[in-house]
Order: sequence, then C-alpha cells, then structure tokens
Amino acid sequence: MTVNERLFACGLLDAWDEAAMNRDRPQMIALLLQTAIERDQAERTTDAVLKNPTMYGF
Repeated sequence: MTVNERLFACGLLDAWDEAAMNRDRPQMIALLLQTAIERDQAERTTDAVLKNPTMYGF
C-alpha cells in the first residue's frame, strides 16, 4: 500500500494534507505512525515531502 493509500484507509488524508501545507513535521510523522509505518520511514517520508513540497502537490 502506498503512503496515500494508507492515509486514506485510516481516514487521515485530509489531516495529512493540512499538516503538510502547514509544514508541521511532528504532526506529519504522528499521522504516518498511525498508519503502521515505522518511525524511520515516517521521518524519511516527511522529510522528502518537506524538502520538495511542490513535487508532492503542496
């Protein structure tokens, strides 16, 4: 499952989008952890989005 699919399945996609638009790294990581993604992967994913938000639609 992709990250977006996990977020959607858990009902967290809107919260993720809001956190990403606000560049709220701790909240983004917390949301990903709720989707059963390991912490290191959640941090890497969040940092990738924050490094190049335009690429991810933010």
